[in-house]
Amino acid sequence: MAKLPTVAIVGRPNVGKSTLFNRLVGKKLALVDDRPGVTRDRREGDAVLLGTEFRIIDTAGFEDEDPETLPGRMRAQTTAAVREADAALFIVDARAGITPLDEEIARWLRSEKTPVVLAANKAEGRAGEGGLLEAYALGLGEPIAISAEHGEGVADLYEQLAPFIEREEDPFAEEEEADEANRPLKLAIVGRPNAGKSTLINRILEQERLITGPEAGITRDSIAIDWEWKDAGGNIRPVRLIDTAGMRKKARVQDKLEKLSVADARRAVDFAEVVVLLLDATLGLEAQDLRIADNALQEGRALVIAINKWDVAENASSLFQGIRAALEEGLSQVRGVPLIAVSARTGKGIDQLLSAAFEVRDIWSRRVSTGELNRWFERAVENNPPPAPGGKRIKLRYITQVNTRPPSFVLFGTRVDELPESYKRYLVNGIRKELGFGAVPVRLHARAPKNPFGS
Repeated sequence: MAKLPTVAIVGRPNVGKSTLFNRLVGKKLALVDDRPGVTRDRREGDAVLLGTEFRIIDTAGFEDEDPETLPGRMRAQTTAAVREADAALFIVDARAGITPLDEEIARWLRSEKTPVVLAANKAEGRAGEGGLLEAYALGLGEPIAISAEHGEGVADLYEQLAPFIEREEDPFAEEEEADEANRPLKLAIVGRPNAGKSTLINRILEQERLITGPEAGITRDSIAIDWEWKDAGGNIRPVRLIDTAGMRKKARVQDKLEKLSVADARRAVDFAEVVVLLLDATLGLEAQDLRIADNALQEGRALVIAINKWDVAENASSLFQGIRAALEEGLSQVRGVPLIAVSARTGKGIDQLLSAAFEVRDIWSRRVSTGELNRWFERAVENNPPPAPGGKRIKLRYITQVNTRPPSFVLFGTRVDELPESYKRYLVNGIRKELGFGAVPVRLHARAPKNPFGS
């Protein structure tokens, strides 16, 4: 069985962690009492939230004690649970409000690499409204109002946890059994008809696995093939190669079967991790190539561009530089996309192409620490403060990374709905350049918390 995603519940004593744990696992596995400190060891269970299965860990109440004491050792267990989890679910008590210990836990969680979802428990009725608003000040994003005892807020909780607990169904293969460190690279080869996609895959596999020929449009279905690549260091790297139908300009696609084939190719892009756009060196870069590349980026996929038929290219150096310049202009939102010259006929550049694909997936999957992110953010805002439309200042408070694959960030502040797109581009470009995200798609959303202390 593949390993289930794991969520660790954390919080100070007696905020309802074990009550929520029991509700998620559907059984009263964890002891629950009004007294703090009932839970000591980590308790794990199989949870189900709106049909999605994951592993849930109930941790001891987080207390500031000497590491040698029992509470200190309990805290060490909680720390280990968070570091091993895919996400931490931080619970505060909406009725009691935010305490200094809550603030200490929040500081600790911000220093960890594990993504955090913040939930304010006991938020039923009006008594919890004040504590819910106070929770914004913890710097962990928008809190979810829940009631572990009454089962309220389940849908909102699912929405926030979904990026960490959902396992996307892959239509091209059975469920992956490989561990996370050695999971196959899902690599989709896309491009215009007759660019040599199937020929390239055959060369990679060193067998005539796919039908090829001079006729455009031979490939109709998206074909997935599992394969292993031996990199320069002798490591075996699993790859799932996905061949796709050629994508012509939409206005030229009239045949129903071709429409279905193109739709299937777009679907393959949706389920890929890295998309290789294959160009034809004898034709150069055309507008349709840029449309295909833009579509992959809009879907949030990492992109590598390969120029095929390099063995028959004329004026190769000037051709390469010309394509590079056209890409920088046509894909200005992600400058520096890897550009590799290959030949499906001779095998030139294939190892370089695969190496680039693995490298760009690593960047696409990267999570930057909250501390590093906010240190960069403070410098960026200090060097170039946001404008003041109408003479009213836009105040940017903090930024947090909410997801990977693609890297996604949420910016919090006041009047952020008036933040110009040019300033958002400035921030995104800074994230790419200074935080090492390069040419992968980066998402930046702005949100103004409904916080009475926010102005």
